[in-house]
Amino acid sequence: MMRPCIMALLAGTITLCAVAADDPPQPQAFVVRKQPVPSGPRITPFLQYQAEQAWKEDSDRLKAWEAIHNERDLLKTRGELRQKLLQMIGGLPEVKTDLHPRVTGRIQMDGFAIEKLIFQSLPGVYVTALVYVPDDHSKKHPAVLLAAGHASDGKFHYQALSQRLVGRGYVVISWDPVGQGERSQFWDATTGKSKYNLICGEHAVMGNLAYLAGANLARWEIWEGIRAVDYLLARPEVDGQRISIMGTSGGGTQAALIAALDQRIKVAVPSCYISALPMRVSNRIFADPDSDPEQDLFGMISNGVDHPGLLLLLYPRPALVAAAVLDFFPIEGTRKTVREVRRLYERFGHGDRIAMVEGYHTHQFSPENQEAALNFLDHFNQMPVWHGLPTVKELAGKALQCTETGQVRLDYSDAKSLMSVIKEYYDEHRIGPAPGLAKQYYGDKYGGVKDWQVSEYTGVSPRQKQITWETMGSSRSGDVSIDRYMLHHSELLEMPLLHIHKSGAGKRTVLLWFSERGKVTAADWPEIKKYVDEGYDIVSFDFRGLGETRMPYTAVSPDDPELGTLDFDRAYVNSISGVLANHVYNSLLIGRPYFLQMIEDAEIAGRFAREKLGTKVEVVTAPSDGYTLASAIAEILPGVELLSRPDARVLKWSEIVEQERETWPIQYLLPSGAYTH
Repeated sequence: MMRPCIMALLAGTITLCAVAADDPPQPQAFVVRKQPVPSGPRITPFLQYQAEQAWKEDSDRLKAWEAIHNERDLLKTRGELRQKLLQMIGGLPEVKTDLHPRVTGRIQMDGFAIEKLIFQSLPGVYVTALVYVPDDHSKKHPAVLLAAGHASDGKFHYQALSQRLVGRGYVVISWDPVGQGERSQFWDATTGKSKYNLICGEHAVMGNLAYLAGANLARWEIWEGIRAVDYLLARPEVDGQRISIMGTSGGGTQAALIAALDQRIKVAVPSCYISALPMRVSNRIFADPDSDPEQDLFGMISNGVDHPGLLLLLYPRPALVAAAVLDFFPIEGTRKTVREVRRLYERFGHGDRIAMVEGYHTHQFSPENQEAALNFLDHFNQMPVWHGLPTVKELAGKALQCTETGQVRLDYSDAKSLMSVIKEYYDEHRIGPAPGLAKQYYGDKYGGVKDWQVSEYTGVSPRQKQITWETMGSSRSGDVSIDRYMLHHSELLEMPLLHIHKSGAGKRTVLLWFSERGKVTAADWPEIKKYVDEGYDIVSFDFRGLGETRMPYTAVSPDDPELGTLDFDRAYVNSISGVLANHVYNSLLIGRPYFLQMIEDAEIAGRFAREKLGTKVEVVTAPSDGYTLASAIAEILPGVELLSRPDARVLKWSEIVEQERETWPIQYLLPSGAYTH
């Protein structure tokens, strides 16, 4: 007979065990990696994968260029590149409307005058510019478009170079790019500043919306340069056969793009921009994390364009590439690109028309590079030889304002926001059926996941079209098991995955569950336990670049350092300069949007579940913003249904454009997505 004290002790033990069984799993039960990735900048498997993809596509471009045997082949390639570039930016406006140029002021300087100009590149799109005109009106002068780089004060920042050019006898026009200087699109009159920074911040907001509408911010930047040429040609003192363009940084981007699409420009000098984009893929997060959608055209690498293609579009016109050895646009990429294009120039007798100058300094249009650029311009514009750079008298920005208030959208009641112009573009182009998500997913870039082989990991990186798995441990909570796996696929990528299931419970429906952060964490356990109790087994995983595959690093914006002070989770997904945004833009360059890659990750998880776990994913759901992706997965992957939920919310790209929304989850950036739903 059992003694009462023993019975009481046993009863107490049973009670304690029951409490322990009901306790939620420890946070470590949801962590797949045995050791966390150390903090700091790292070449993660995902970043390495993106760079490798970019280099493979670069090799394809080089192979295609090997077929250029004569000048006819070169011109044919140039024509194809032009069409690709036009397609990537969403085409150009078909009608040149009246510029309505208006000079709002004039400043007489020593030997030249500065005119304050406002013109309309499109109806209601006001462009503020400065025109530097030599006092000598006895002859026609060559002209230079000086595209402003990423400076908050826009055209004011480049007045020294403008004065050096006009001093050599050029008519110069320098204008504010949209989102800079006097052209803020998000100006807060109460605070007297933009909601975003006037360097790259506004470009990020406008450019992300333009992607959804099937265009690129570069479309409107290029158009403004083209209209600036139109303005110059209307001036009696300008020699229309001698028009050149130059610019540094973001101005270098504009110089290359505008010259590529406007044959009236005879000489081009892009500074601190030309490189090789696969190298840019590798270093942008650490060296220059600020979002610049106009520099990340969708398919820029995969379409065989890249920076060599931009230079080849100038052939046979003269081009000087100015570079900085310590630039965040990698100098080795600059050298590689110029070598490739120079070989073609030389092959057909124009080797003297392409050159490169490099200074040992950081990202800037240094005095030595400026002097080389001016000498290059003088040579090809038949101008007198000069030596050295004269001193100039720079004026205060307020003295050079074209507007009364300092902001064109405050001066003109009919001024349009570029956000509304992008919406108008979308309205004009949404006629007719658009390709569905499935067609985009299963397009040329689809990797054929449905046929990939699945096997156990042996310590060797998997081959292409292969998934290998390794067991990383298991935990229990009552009758629920949490099995941890690490999947390896696509040669370089890793996927932490959880299989949460009841042991010996018979056939159960398998639910694919994730959040916008990635796989299940301890904080999600109450919801997961509910699904398990309702008869579901759970497969949950981290998308590439999320969850445990995040780079444990906060990108610090040189334009807006405050963005780097956000807590890690918010900074990582920040659309202005976050690590995830840079991954998203890299994916655009290589032609496979990150959103589609996330769907591919879901298909890979499902493939593993079928081959290793012996189960089939039948339903998918996700809380909050993750539900949009869950909906897309159910739409695309056969046999997977969407499990609705009370907080269900599907983000519609068309509504983002129609409502001119400024920010939204950057991982959902899908070019032309507004036409999909």
